[in-house]
Amino acid sequence: MCVVEFRIDRRSGIATYMQIVQQVKQALRLGLLAPGDKLPTAKEVVAATAINPNTVLKAYRELDREGLVEARPGLGTFVRRSLARPGAAADSPLRAELVDWMARAHAAGLDREDVAALVASVLDETRFDGTRPGGARSDGTPSGGSRPGAPE
Repeated sequence: MCVVEFRIDRRSGIATYMQIVQQVKQALRLGLLAPGDKLPTAKEVVAATAINPNTVLKAYRELDREGLVEARPGLGTFVRRSLARPGAAADSPLRAELVDWMARAHAAGLDREDVAALVASVLDETRFDGTRPGGARSDGTPSGGSRPGAPE
């Protein structure tokens, strides 16, 4: 069982309850939370973050509405389903490559906002079927053609 530690950024412009929702979803995607795991109680989250208990309950209700968690009266709030995919796990080779890339970006003088802008621009121009808008594959070959040296 993983204990989630919420980090609240009061200057982010994102509602506090949504930050909790996003952090739970991220933990679910990375496989840090799995079905059956118990989320911290509202009281525990309030003690750690100094936010209103109703804010925590609102976040948990949103997660429940999305079918990700379920409240069990007298027991707590438990994860119902995962969002994890093998390539997105916290210990995946892709994550390790991303950590290496982040080190290179930092060495090149990029800060958090620069990296966020760069990633957003690539996400905006890349589709997840391996092609970019205009029909080119992300490796540069036309979407209808084969890669050099690949069997046709």
